[in-house]
Amino acid sequence: MTYRVEVSRRAAKTVTGLDKPIRRKVLAAIEALADNPRPPGCKKLAGSNTWRIRAAHTYRVIYEIHDHVLLVTVIDVGHRREIYR
Repeated sequence: MTYRVEVSRRAAKTVTGLDKPIRRKVLAAIEALADNPRPPGCKKLAGSNTWRIRAAHTYRVIYEIHDHVLLVTVIDVGHRREIYR
């Protein structure tokens, strides 16, 4: 089963502002969510239906999984010290 991946405006804007090597790693991590929305190392965030994965060592991708419609929605992307605020 392949999931459809949608990226929010906020996440897309953040990704376009990243340095090229980091951007490539983040985009690869986002694209991989289509095949496996719960990859090894992903974590469910407390108190919500959101998940996070590591991308580019210190960057995180925050997303929601909608299994009933095979959809992954990327909510935000950011450095680990700023993303959870």
